[in-house]
Amino acid sequence: MTDFQAVLNSIYQDAIHATDKGVVASYIPELAHVNKDNFAIQLRTATGKTFGVGDYNTPFSIQSISKVLALSKAMSLIGEDIWKRVDVEPSGHPFNQLALLEIENGIPRNPFINSGAIVIADILVSHLKNPKEDFLNYVRELAGDTNINYNIDVAKSEQSTGFKNFAAANLLKSFKNLNNPVHVVLDFYFYQCAIEMTCSQLSDTFYLFANNGKCLQNKLHITDRQVKRVNALMLTCGFYDEAGEFAFEVGLPGKSGVGGGIVALLPDHFVITTWSPGLNKKGNSKLGMQALEQFTTKTKQSIF
Repeated sequence: MTDFQAVLNSIYQDAIHATDKGVVASYIPELAHVNKDNFAIQLRTATGKTFGVGDYNTPFSIQSISKVLALSKAMSLIGEDIWKRVDVEPSGHPFNQLALLEIENGIPRNPFINSGAIVIADILVSHLKNPKEDFLNYVRELAGDTNINYNIDVAKSEQSTGFKNFAAANLLKSFKNLNNPVHVVLDFYFYQCAIEMTCSQLSDTFYLFANNGKCLQNKLHITDRQVKRVNALMLTCGFYDEAGEFAFEVGLPGKSGVGGGIVALLPDHFVITTWSPGLNKKGNSKLGMQALEQFTTKTKQSIF
């Protein structure tokens, strides 16, 4: 039987002594204040055991990790109709790239690049009575934790600097792939990305993707068929133009965010979350990517 705590301890020692910890995201001003030396790993197994090391109970901005949760909520609301408005192919481009969107007539390549996530945000704005409140309550319900909140300073910081997101939303609107006013959709989107969670809370929240759509409270939120789709998208599109590298090195479905978090999972076995704010050139956590490669190598547990 694998001694998970010993594995995490070993990875942690390598990480804290690393000389190159990446660069903290600064294009969102509020994120630039985060200490690059923060590092954490937290693991939740399917049998309910938890293991952690480092700052795994320190909240951080989950950013694009929220796109998976938004997608799952939208799937529960409108099902297969989502795929009329967003595709399921890897983009091979940075998350905020706009050229493909114009070439492909306003249909984003997948729901995890920014333009695709903005379409998903538009769906949620259309179908939720109080979008910000309802989405936050959905995340809280998945985690079984009412202490999860938006970081309003981060949301405002994104709003004041999110020029490319405004460009993407207006481009979507020009192709009639945005039903609500641009400013309304982006207001929700910026808040969605500004949810703050700990590694522990993220592992708990993503448990449903390792548990056939049932959260920790054993409530079914999405079908096993939908879970299959979400996990496939995480594997192929969860790391933007580094998705192939993550599948090659780590071999798990996962999702990153520019706040330095990464969530990955092995269906029916575990969810693992890492946090290290320093990013590599592709915008993924440098030490988080390395830690997860070490984890699947040491434990010999991946989907391959």
